[in-house]
Amino acid sequence: MFKLACFTDEISQDLGHALSVCREFGLDGIELRSAWAKGPHQNDAGDVARIQSLIEASRLDVACIASPFLKCDLGDESAYREHLTILRRCIALGRALGTNLIRGFTFWRTRDPDEGLIEEICKWFDEPLRILDGEGAVLGIENEAACHIGSAQELRRFLDRLGADSVKAIWDPSNQVYMPDDVPLPLPDGYELIKDDIVHIHMKDSVRLPDGERTHTPVGEGQVGWREQFAALRRDGYRGYCSLETHWRPSAELTAELMNQPGGEKYTEGAEAGSRICLTNIQGLLREAV
Repeated sequence: MFKLACFTDEISQDLGHALSVCREFGLDGIELRSAWAKGPHQNDAGDVARIQSLIEASRLDVACIASPFLKCDLGDESAYREHLTILRRCIALGRALGTNLIRGFTFWRTRDPDEGLIEEICKWFDEPLRILDGEGAVLGIENEAACHIGSAQELRRFLDRLGADSVKAIWDPSNQVYMPDDVPLPLPDGYELIKDDIVHIHMKDSVRLPDGERTHTPVGEGQVGWREQFAALRRDGYRGYCSLETHWRPSAELTAELMNQPGGEKYTEGAEAGSRICLTNIQGLLREAV
């Protein structure tokens, strides 16, 4: 059976409080992005010690370090070098917290990735691959609509071209809903394309509106088909984490900027109420998924 986690900043920037809510809902672990308004790559030694202490006391595991690695412009050498430092720091944080899984991306999307663009992106992964292999870490590439690899179909092509054991898939079916209308909804075909390379899953939900807009919903109330996704994961023997990345807020919709670069107090405002609703929905969906 797969395990359940939640992004702590989808509850609170106060890590201690976020951990208590995760325990209240019987989760197995957490995913660490921002805490006390610092991203995972911004923590100093004192921050790391504080995080370690709180997590050890909670008896929760760390599923993944949710880094912003390669959410930058393709071809920007200066930004790229900064992001290599982000990767190294997140690997070190993960080691301190007991995980070797780091989340990453594929540069901001400027156009649909044809074979030439995927080839170019892969060339920028030469140095990250050396870092990952040297550190024994795994980079999970999230399909992110704001980045070049936004769908399962694109992720399949990218992973096949890269051919690296240290780079796998983080499946976010809701992000595929955010792709243009000509991109199929995530289930069943998207999941089937990448299921053998999935090391981690993000849970959120969303819908494509008739006017072409996209909006997030509580988990189970959008177009992902989470009941069917959970059933497929059980059928296929998935043993990794499904981690709640709520994004939906009951009070006010997140701006595109906050969705694309989440973190900090502004992002987390109103998050706990939405996450509690989503966690309750997930519990119900799991009982129904057969």
